[in-house]
Amino acid sequence: MTDTLDPIHEAQTAADTPLFSGLPGDIEASFEFFPPKTEKMEIKLWDAVQDLAPLEPSFVSVTYGAGGSTRERTHNTVARIIREAHLPAAAHLTCVAASKDEIREVAEQYWEAGVRHIVALRGDAGEPGAPFEPHPEGYRNAAELVAGLKGIADFEISVAAYPETHPDADCPQADLDNLKRKLDAGATRAISQFFFSADTFFRFRDEAAKNGIDAPILPGILPVTNVAQARKFAGACGAEIPQWMDGLFEGLDERPAARQLVAATVAAELCRRLYAGGVRNFHFYTLNRADLAYAICHMLGMRPKGDVR
Repeated sequence: MTDTLDPIHEAQTAADTPLFSGLPGDIEASFEFFPPKTEKMEIKLWDAVQDLAPLEPSFVSVTYGAGGSTRERTHNTVARIIREAHLPAAAHLTCVAASKDEIREVAEQYWEAGVRHIVALRGDAGEPGAPFEPHPEGYRNAAELVAGLKGIADFEISVAAYPETHPDADCPQADLDNLKRKLDAGATRAISQFFFSADTFFRFRDEAAKNGIDAPILPGILPVTNVAQARKFAGACGAEIPQWMDGLFEGLDERPAARQLVAATVAAELCRRLYAGGVRNFHFYTLNRADLAYAICHMLGMRPKGDVR
């Protein structure tokens, strides 16, 4: 470490009240899963759903692959969560490789399965770096998709927000303008892409408010156990992985338990800083694992409200 730490500052910091002491648990949480590809992955996903269910999340969401590659698995997963876990479940829906009629068919099937919440996304092309090309008979962007879905049924709709600007946006202002169009089209809330600095989120939230956006913006939290994988995710959504994170995980490739501890610590500290800035609603990208998200919610004061397995 090249920087010299101020011993007085460090002593004061260490003597302060512990970060997570006495929190009243006045938060809400939602959790995102992806549809399983194998029977083994399905068991792992269902274990995660059951582990998190006692926290009574405000909703859980299930992602959706381009061109219907996971359409059936997403539908089955969402339907099972509603039917068996009795949780409010949201299904992701994108514009990629689908006509308006195909999207109507999928949306109607969701409604019939009891789904009342859609996460509406433009979606990205299958190849990294390839530009998005709308279907000739489809929706051109997420704002059009939101408006189309509201015309099909009275869905609650969430959309994506990008605190560090979407890679396809010309500039931060253009990205904020796009977010406002999505909300004005009928969306209820925005869910942010992941980020690793509380100040990044607060600046974005303030700029959104200046642009007349008053809908809730939920911070998306990604507990990172694999920095290389996180960098891949970040490249697609414009997020920045801080250099100090590499140092924290250095030498832990063969130590999964230690990686888990580091990941939980980093994400929990971020959430605590967000909490100090007034955030009370968090959205966790679980990667189909419950342990980290559960631990962070626990540290923030959240406790099971229902029966625990």
